[in-house]
Amino acid sequence: MLKVVEKRDAREADEECLLLDAIARTGAQRMLMAALRAEADAYVERHRGERDEQGHALVLRNGRAASRKVTLGAGTVEVRAPRVDDRRRDEHGKRRRFTSRILPPYMRRSPKVAEVLPILYLRGLSTGDFRPALNALLGEDASGLSPTNIARLTGSWEKEYADFRRRDLSGREYVYVWVDGVHFNIRLDDDRLCTLVMIGALPNGEKELLAVEDGYRESAESWKAVLRELKRRGMVAPVLAVGDGALGFWAAAREVWPETREQSCWCHKLLNVLDKLPKRLQPRAKRALHEMMYAENRADCEAARVRFETEYQAKYPKAVDSLTAHWERLVSFLRLPGRALEAPAHHQRDRIAIRHRALARARDAGSRLAHQGLADGIQAARHGREALAVSRWPSPLAAGSRRRQLRRWNAPGSDYKSD
Repeated sequence: MLKVVEKRDAREADEECLLLDAIARTGAQRMLMAALRAEADAYVERHRGERDEQGHALVLRNGRAASRKVTLGAGTVEVRAPRVDDRRRDEHGKRRRFTSRILPPYMRRSPKVAEVLPILYLRGLSTGDFRPALNALLGEDASGLSPTNIARLTGSWEKEYADFRRRDLSGREYVYVWVDGVHFNIRLDDDRLCTLVMIGALPNGEKELLAVEDGYRESAESWKAVLRELKRRGMVAPVLAVGDGALGFWAAAREVWPETREQSCWCHKLLNVLDKLPKRLQPRAKRALHEMMYAENRADCEAARVRFETEYQAKYPKAVDSLTAHWERLVSFLRLPGRALEAPAHHQRDRIAIRHRALARARDAGSRLAHQGLADGIQAARHGREALAVSRWPSPLAAGSRRRQLRRWNAPGSDYKSD
């Protein structure tokens, strides 16, 4: 007779994992209930002095609501939210109501859990697979995961995307735009799906998503359709466009935005150059390429390029040819002022100084640069937080005046020199 013998250690480990999940859910439930009680008590205390003609309080606690299950990141917990009896009336005679900001009425899942759903849908999870896939993580009682509810959410996402595509862009001035084509492995038709993406940077350094459109590969006609639609919605041509060399975007930009300066993507260029060198030389070559990429001015960049050519031209001419191909487009950003963008204060902890060589080397070593201040896009300054991203224009200035200033700095064949 055969007997199945479980290892005691494995069984105990599984029990400990289950116990750990239960502790996490219980702790989340207790903390949520405590926060809800504190919120209700604070509301009652804030209006304790309001009384009716008989001297009775108009705002007081009124037990707890019916039990409901809420899906959180730690799993599904059961909650009975405290109720408040608010007998006050507004100027129109309507009863005032206490509404919890922590757990609004009819909320069945936390915002973080709701944010996961569209990501899973975009990753290819079908509407009928949400509940089986998430039951193990969120519990058997997780709500809002039925195929009908996922289909309803899909409809709301499509509406949000339609509103995004129709938004007005007039009056907004974008100094830089970054463009790329994102390819997906799924096959809807004969060709692979390609999504054309554009991100723009405002003069104050804020970045905005401008376009997410499907296209036929990365053809010029597809990009022309995107640019014409942005122009129809009021977008003005940016000063500089950044993208890789394989895009049909450049042909489209020359027709729709002829005044926009072209800037090749340094990340794509680095990958192409390093691919033509043996692995043992790639770390050293990468540092040399970063010297050009993070150079403070055009002269330093050219000097670094000459050093690279001297070292690698004899044995690895293909790497040098890959670097120098379309060189002028690769260094277009160096003709712009190093402080063309004025960085907003709330971005100061989120930026990396990418034009300073020492900071670039530290970044390559994997260190965090939060203490070094910020830079803006491909712009940076030299001596720390105090000197970074200082505006050249007296405030306030009209956006059109800023554009004229930038245009003067774009004279072909001349480098900008600060005062």
